[in-house]
Amino acid sequence: MVIHGVPPAARRASVLAFALIAAAAPLAAQEGALGPRAVETVEAARSEQAPVVALTGELAARVQSDLGFRIQGRIAERSVEVGDRVVAGQVLARLENSQQLAEVASQQAGLAAAEATLKNASATFDRQKALLAQGFTTQSSFDGARQAYESARSSLSGAKAALQTAEDALSFTDLKADADGIVTARGAEVGQVVAVAQSVFTVAQDGPRDAIFDVPESVIAQSPQDKGAGDIEIVLVSDRSVTARGRVREISPAIDLAKGTVRVKVSLEATPPAMRLGAPVIGRARMMPRPVVVLPWQAFFSRGTTPAVWVVDRATRAVSLRPIQVDSYRTGEIVVGGGIEPGELVVSAGAQFLRQGEVVAPVAGRGSR
Repeated sequence: MVIHGVPPAARRASVLAFALIAAAAPLAAQEGALGPRAVETVEAARSEQAPVVALTGELAARVQSDLGFRIQGRIAERSVEVGDRVVAGQVLARLENSQQLAEVASQQAGLAAAEATLKNASATFDRQKALLAQGFTTQSSFDGARQAYESARSSLSGAKAALQTAEDALSFTDLKADADGIVTARGAEVGQVVAVAQSVFTVAQDGPRDAIFDVPESVIAQSPQDKGAGDIEIVLVSDRSVTARGRVREISPAIDLAKGTVRVKVSLEATPPAMRLGAPVIGRARMMPRPVVVLPWQAFFSRGTTPAVWVVDRATRAVSLRPIQVDSYRTGEIVVGGGIEPGELVVSAGAQFLRQGEVVAPVAGRGSR
């Protein structure tokens, strides 16, 4: 085609525009013939979910005692091992006590001397008192005898106190159990020099037992469905037929930043004999029901790092990407806690091909209501 009177550059631009229009016409006709993209959808329906939380922990004594010597010294012997059962007053370990024995012997000798001195002073005082009554002695002699008697009494009291101190120091060389229980840890060996109050043994006292769990922080915010007595079921890992009931006794105020968990102690109402100290157990609790929307996993999409789904507008049939709050994941399903209202149409298949605002042809998919 020749266009007279038009510059060459303008003629080339006109030819290019004409070619683009001619090429676009068949595509537009083809798209109009195919129509909107067909996608499978499900209608969101709200339901109540009461999830069961199951965590693994271990059984521990309610009270554990860290036992150590009240004086410094070298351990001469120990009489128990980890796992041994002990009774209150039982000697668990002993320090070298030659110095304490010598001190006790010295104070016993001092006490014997003080008793002899008091005996003599008492006899002299009694005699001076009798002579003074008869007029056969002077007042100054009587006063001297009385002063010697009072001094001897004071010396005897001091000797008794010194002996008691020495005997206490000797008794401190023996480490004794303060209650019936089981030895769960040992912190020192024979021949080791230990400091005052350094832990040598840990004894788990007989009595109430706790199941200890490291609970994810997200679970702490939820409440058990049964808030009465025994709201937690405790199951022995090695024998699932052995069970017990318990309730939350203590929640640690500190969070383990490395694991994102909180230490929770559950007190057991009654401890079966098979549930020994340190035994692994499973704690189960059914949480309070809450409204959720369950969708097939194919509906899951994302907006950046935020979970999302494609929602179809019933009037215009245009799709939009909607952020959601995922409550939990199940096999083949996602449980949505927020972001979707009942009755809305959610794309359950073909979401990966959609774009914002695209008009689609919704088709009821599997699982739709």
